[in-house]
Amino acid sequence: MTYIVVLIALVGFGALFSSLERKVDRVERRLRLMERRQELILTHLGVEDPISPDLREIVELVCQGKKIQAIKVYRDLTGAGLKEAKEAVERLPGSA
Repeated sequence: MTYIVVLIALVGFGALFSSLERKVDRVERRLRLMERRQELILTHLGVEDPISPDLREIVELVCQGKKIQAIKVYRDLTGAGLKEAKEAVERLPGSA
């Protein structure tokens, strides 16, 4: 009997965790979309983002064809995840 109660509790916690994980994923996607829109607005207005890191080294690496190294440096500077860093580096001038 105790095993059944524990099993039901575990299934309930699993379902709750899965639901929370989906919500977090949705929030992260919306946040990335909002950040991208902000970047587009700032670019359109010709305003440099005051929080953006110094990307000169990254642009130089991209121009030298060292895209993977540029992604690593971007991640180190910003704390971004791999996918976000790859997308950011691909948007830089000189990226093919």
